[in-house]
Amino acid sequence: MQMQQHSKGLEMGRIAMQSIYNRRSIRKFQGKSVPKDVLEELLNAGRVAPSAKNRQPWKYIVFGGTQKQELLDVMQTGLVREEQGITNLPKSRYGIPDAKNTLKIMQQAPIIIVILNTNAKSPFLPVDNDERIMEICDTLSIGAAVENMLLAAEELGLGTLWIANTCFAYKELVSYLRTEHQLVGAVAVGYPDETPPQRSRKQLEEIVEYRW
Repeated sequence: MQMQQHSKGLEMGRIAMQSIYNRRSIRKFQGKSVPKDVLEELLNAGRVAPSAKNRQPWKYIVFGGTQKQELLDVMQTGLVREEQGITNLPKSRYGIPDAKNTLKIMQQAPIIIVILNTNAKSPFLPVDNDERIMEICDTLSIGAAVENMLLAAEELGLGTLWIANTCFAYKELVSYLRTEHQLVGAVAVGYPDETPPQRSRKQLEEIVEYRW
């Protein structure tokens, strides 16, 4: 029995490692819908992620169909405002063309998951030092939850794109969502219609320093 459990554990470990190395950011999606039970497997993977002080600061709002289109129309309004120069991110305006391309990708994906930090408010408001540290810790926690979802999606045969370009339409989106929570970003989900190669990564010796 112990041998079987050990063998099963090794196999699960191999599957997890394969998902880490096989995961890609998908920018072309099939028109095929994603069943709710499959979506819930993905969301449950995010739910069980580790979080600072077990605060579990994440909230997910899942959009599809006409509701998704409403969301993206609101994002489009925000991007137009940015293009007109009415902006909270003047040093980041170079990223607007990329954000417009991201919006086209979001149009293709059947599902958009919006991610909120329930312990934080707008990033455009001042916070004190203690609040900033909590915000950093909670953002790390949300990053872990999102990565869990991306890896679960890989195992479920889904493709995903982790999106931060929602920042350009922050004001419009939080108003549409009717929330005071911090909008962290979104994840586009669907069945992939491409198999992109892995993008370049820094070598281990470039990013690791041993002190022992």
